[in-house]
Amino acid sequence: MVSRPDTKKARAKRHKRVRSKISGTASCPRLCVFRSTSNIYAQIIDDVAGVTLAQASSLDKEITGNGGNKEAAKAVGKLVAERAKEKNIVDVVFDRGGNIYHGRVKELAEGAREGGLNF
Repeated sequence: MVSRPDTKKARAKRHKRVRSKISGTASCPRLCVFRSTSNIYAQIIDDVAGVTLAQASSLDKEITGNGGNKEAAKAVGKLVAERAKEKNIVDVVFDRGGNIYHGRVKELAEGAREGGLNF
């Protein structure tokens, strides 16, 4: 019998590899994405100070509808960009969290770019 690979371990391994190469600073913080089956979360993090500068998720009151679809992901991207602009953050480095740049992760990134973030 063929065993199914552990997808959670594989994602964690990819995320660890990506995180070894990128880090957020005060001038260029990290836009980190976490995707669950029912929701999507985004944080803008300064890794040097260890502080979350802005955050948004599909659980916020501003986001209506289903949190596990592309429309909600795009809305979360726009919302996190709006909250970042309030704190004068324009340039970020994108951390896809070990997920494939496709679907909801891609929509969140496009929504953040539409909102005014550069990465």
